[in-house]
Amino acid sequence: MTDEDRYSINLDVKYSPLELIDIRNLIQESKKNWQNFSLSEVNDCVVRLGVIHGEFHWHKHENEDEFFYVIDGLLHIDLEDRTVDISPGQGFMVPKGVSHRTRAPIRTSILMIEGKTVTPTGD
Repeated sequence: MTDEDRYSINLDVKYSPLELIDIRNLIQESKKNWQNFSLSEVNDCVVRLGVIHGEFHWHKHENEDEFFYVIDGLLHIDLEDRTVDISPGQGFMVPKGVSHRTRAPIRTSILMIEGKTVTPTGD
């Protein structure tokens, strides 16, 4: 199975500046196990919403850091030497070049901030 079959990742920025973004509504409308929306651009970064359940593959981003913020659910970020558990209201930054894998044992909603040049499935 290819990454495109497992994950629904939309790279097109959905909202323009000065446009209201109803994140709660986007979460409620998400029906897939792994859905990722590019919400807006902020300077040289993209803010993405992920509504996920299951696990992503191991990967890394050679040139971009990646920030995760949990809205609801539970997110595990596996690193080579440990696992970080992130609960609602908590955030975590994975620096560029660090191999990681995200897992959500239950339906989980997250915000991610990453460089516009990032390939979400890894380099």
